[in-house]
Amino acid sequence: MASTITASTLRVNIEEHIILNGKQQGGTNTLNIGSINEVFKRIATCPANNETTLIHFHSSVADGTLAPVDIDDVKYIRVTNLDNSNSLTLSLQSDVGEDDSVADESASILIEAGRSFIMGTPNDGIGISDADANLVTDLVDLESLVVQPGSNTVDVEIFVASA
Repeated sequence: MASTITASTLRVNIEEHIILNGKQQGGTNTLNIGSINEVFKRIATCPANNETTLIHFHSSVADGTLAPVDIDDVKYIRVTNLDNSNSLTLSLQSDVGEDDSVADESASILIEAGRSFIMGTPNDGIGISDADANLVTDLVDLESLVVQPGSNTVDVEIFVASA
């Protein structure tokens, strides 16, 4: 069966609006990402005191399953904490060996209530080192995104756009 999906351009607008001393101090940035023909969007409830894996990225999805997502095709990722008062920890799990096995390392960031984390491609998209505080320039694949909400259940939205 031939696909009836026509690739399109994803437009991402980031806008800050604040008036200080009578003048607009915010800004608007627009990013257009062409040739998008797949999106993965989900709102997930992440139970208190449990890790919830939002998505896996692998170099091949030839087995016919919808998950994991093909790492080579992903162009944009957004994770939004939909809770109005509780933060969460987002763990970026990396595949240092880039062999589609389990994650080898992780880095975690706090996402406060109502805030979002955005990144581009997960393919060679992250570098982690605990050896020292030097800049890491050898990037590896992101293997998965995992949420730990702490002692509160939170809702999280994930949006992934792929070519």
